[in-house]
Amino acid sequence: MDHSYRAALAGGNNGTRTRMRPGGMGQGYPQVEPDPLPFREDANSRIFGFVDDLFFQAKIQETARKLNVKVEFVKSETELGDRIKQNGEEKPSLIIFDLNSNSVKPLSLIPKLKTKFKKTSVIGFLSHVQGDLKQKAHEVGCDMVLPRSAFSQNLPQLLRRHGAAEEQVAE
Repeated sequence: MDHSYRAALAGGNNGTRTRMRPGGMGQGYPQVEPDPLPFREDANSRIFGFVDDLFFQAKIQETARKLNVKVEFVKSETELGDRIKQNGEEKPSLIIFDLNSNSVKPLSLIPKLKTKFKKTSVIGFLSHVQGDLKQKAHEVGCDMVLPRSAFSQNLPQLLRRHGAAEEQVAE
């Protein structure tokens, strides 16, 4: 007799029984997606990212699209300056760094950007096992350093908060 249906009913654990402790490992709480911002065709990018990983770029871009937020990815400080000039010198509200980036040296670039854009938030993400790099990033001026998983989980809220125009933030 084929008992493969048991695996499907038991959550795919190959028929072995597992007990769930109250408050133990199990299904997480569902994340509530924030409401999208009002769409503005003329909106400038307020969020820039130094992210090499194409899969992570796609994840950020898709989340931004759902929230009507513009995010631009840059590969150098010069390119960032050019994009800001194209936006009418409006300062960025958020700069995202992959702290494992190969195209830039985040630990040397973050202090330069923090002195240039004093009110701009800088968020870095890294692997959860890179404690030393996290400490160094905080020391050079990174406002928030998150493991990749926490960054992904909080991405909609971060993009919505920093993607809103100044007058929307003040309301």
